[in-house]
Amino acid sequence: MPRIVMKFGGTSMAGIERIRNVADRVRREAQAGNEVLVVVSAMAGETDRLVQLCREAAALHDPKEYDVVVASGEQVTAGLLAMTLQNMGLNARSFMGWQLVRASGVHGNARVEAVESALLDEALGSGTVAVIPGFQGVSGEGRLATLGRGGSDTSAVALAAGVNADRCDIYTDVDGVYTTDPRIVPRARKLEAITFEEMLELAGVGAKVLQPRSVGLAMRENLPLRVLSAFEDKPGTRVVAELSGADMERHQIAGIAADRSEARITLTGIADRPGTLAAVVGPLAQAAIAFDMIVHAATPSAGASDLTFSVPRASLALALSTIEGRKAEIGYAELIHDSAVAKVSIVGVGIRSNPELAARMFDVLAERRINLLAVSASEIKLSVLVAEAEVDLAVRVLHSAFGLDEQAEPAGAAA
Repeated sequence: MPRIVMKFGGTSMAGIERIRNVADRVRREAQAGNEVLVVVSAMAGETDRLVQLCREAAALHDPKEYDVVVASGEQVTAGLLAMTLQNMGLNARSFMGWQLVRASGVHGNARVEAVESALLDEALGSGTVAVIPGFQGVSGEGRLATLGRGGSDTSAVALAAGVNADRCDIYTDVDGVYTTDPRIVPRARKLEAITFEEMLELAGVGAKVLQPRSVGLAMRENLPLRVLSAFEDKPGTRVVAELSGADMERHQIAGIAADRSEARITLTGIADRPGTLAAVVGPLAQAAIAFDMIVHAATPSAGASDLTFSVPRASLALALSTIEGRKAEIGYAELIHDSAVAKVSIVGVGIRSNPELAARMFDVLAERRINLLAVSASEIKLSVLVAEAEVDLAVRVLHSAFGLDEQAEPAGAAA
C-alpha cells in the first residue's frame, strides 16, 4: 500500500470546522488505500500567544521550559484531529513528538537527529491513521525540544523519510509555488514542478511557502514533495530532484523572491590587510548572526577599504554592538547602517550556464533607475540589495522581463 505523509499548517487547523475539513481530506486518502501519517501545526496564532505568555512569565526564561509551553499548541491539534477522525469511523490515534523524533542542538531551534519508526510502522501496517504534532522531538537529556518556527514542515519531511513514505504532501493556504508573490504580481504563474535546488534557494531568499530546512532534508533524502491547498481541490506544485518532460521546457528562471527582513552595514576606512574581513565576520558568526551579500572595496593607493554586508534586520542591534565592541581590533573609521533595504533574487537552473541572465537583470533594473546596493550570486541564484521602497517595482519589472507573467512570451535573454 502506498504510504504518504500529509502535513497541515496553522490556518488549516484554525478551529473545529477547519479540522473537520482536514479530517475529510485524510479520510479520502485512507479510503483510497493509502497508509496515512498526518503531521499538524498549532492553530494559527496559538504559538505566538504561547510565546507571549512565556515572555510575561519571565523575560529571561529557561529555554527548556519554553519548549514545554510552546509545543503544547501542536499537541492540542493532534488530539482534536484524532478525535475527529475517530468520530468519522476511522481507526486513528495521536502520538507525541517525544515518542518518535530524537532531536539535538539548542532548545528552541533543535535539529532532527533520528526518527524512531517502529511504533509508526506497527500503527500504519494495522490500518491506523497516525496523527503527530509537528515542531517537536526529544533531546538526549529526555527533555521536549522544539525545532524552531516553521519546524512542522521539517517534522513532516523527517517522519516521511523515517517511515520510507512514497511522498510528503504539504497543505497550506496557497495552492502551490508561484513564480513570485501574487500579491505583488497578480499575473504570477503557478509552477507545475520545481527542483529541490530552486525551491531551497527561493525559500532562503524570501518565499514563505516551505521552510528551508525541510526542503534541504527532502533533497538529501530524495523525497518527493507536493505543495497543495488545504481549502481547494486543485493540482499543486511538485518539488522534485530533476525536471523532466514538459517541465523542462519552462523558462530558465523559476521564480523571483523578495526579502524585506534585511539590513545593511558598512564599515569605512578599514585597513587593507589580510585578516581584516575575518576580524569582522568572525565575531558575528560567534554571535550566531547570519551575514550575506558582502562587498569589499579596497583602495590600494590609500591602504584602506570599505566593507558592506547585509544581516537580518532582527539581528541589526546585536550586530552593531558586536562590531563596536571590536572597533580597536578592526580599526574602522565609521560604522553606517540602513534598515530600509530589501533583497530581490532571481532563481533558476539556467543561471549557472547563462551569464546573459545576470546582464539582463542589471539592465532592467538600471532602466528603472533602481540602484543596486550590493550583489551576491550562487550557481542558481542572483540577489541584489535595493532600497525597500523600490522592491515591489523591482519584482514586477524582473518578472515581466524574464517572461514569467501568465500568458506572457519569454524575453529573448531568458530563452
